Amino acid sequence: MILLLLSVLCAVGAAAGVYAVVDDAESKVGPEVTAYRLRADVAAYRALDEGQFEKVSMPRRWLPATAVTHLAEVRGKIAVTPLRRGSLLQSDMIVNRPALAPGQQEIAIMIDAATGVAGKITPGSKVNIYATFDGRSGTAGGTGKDAKDANPQPVSKVIVSGAQVIEVGRLTPLDGRSGGARTGASGTRQAGDAVPITFALDTKDAQRVAYAESFATHVRLALVAPGDDTGVSGSDRTYTLDGDK
Repeated sequence: MILLLLSVLCAVGAAAGVYAVVDDAESKVGPEVTAYRLRADVAAYRALDEGQFEKVSMPRRWLPATAVTHLAEVRGKIAVTPLRRGSLLQSDMIVNRPALAPGQQEIAIMIDAATGVAGKITPGSKVNIYATFDGRSGTAGGTGKDAKDANPQPVSKVIVSGAQVIEVGRLTPLDGRSGGARTGASGTRQAGDAVPITFALDTKDAQRVAYAESFATHVRLALVAPGDDTGVSGSDRTYTLDGDK
């Protein structure tokens, strides 16, 4: 009887010990929840889509408070910083893509990567768009007598002041047949690397940008300082060498 009683007590003690271990493990692990991690690297300021992520399960106890648990949250968002493959997606890694205001439209053009972007222009930036024309055949923006001048002057113009950037595309190598390649002094398209930049513009400014992209020798972007809304005055919008006294 004594041995039987001791056996029962040992069994109860062993069961209590197992229960305590399991309870401690459950308290440390807890229920699992769904999270998402990246399938591949994503560059900064790129638009996000649901196919870039894979579902994972992990204990709620160890899940960061900022972790994204519903993939619908990435719709219409862009990456704030470069995102690495295998990283857990968190809300502070993404922001809303800049939106169009009433009366605006999106227009995208290819900008020479060497002279137009320099890696500093991102969605939400404001830029001044400059275009340079060689002056031949009236492409400097002149009409009538000016367009037919026997000695037209090369000219630089501020096409749009304070244009809002809403998307920066991927670096794209262009050949001479591409409409986005640079225009050389001979009027032929030159090969090079370019980046598609999407702007939010009203109709008139969109027409100006389309004209410059089609006829200008070069189109360049100048980054405007954050909070600077002064714009470019009318007297500074056009420049010629002869006019620089």
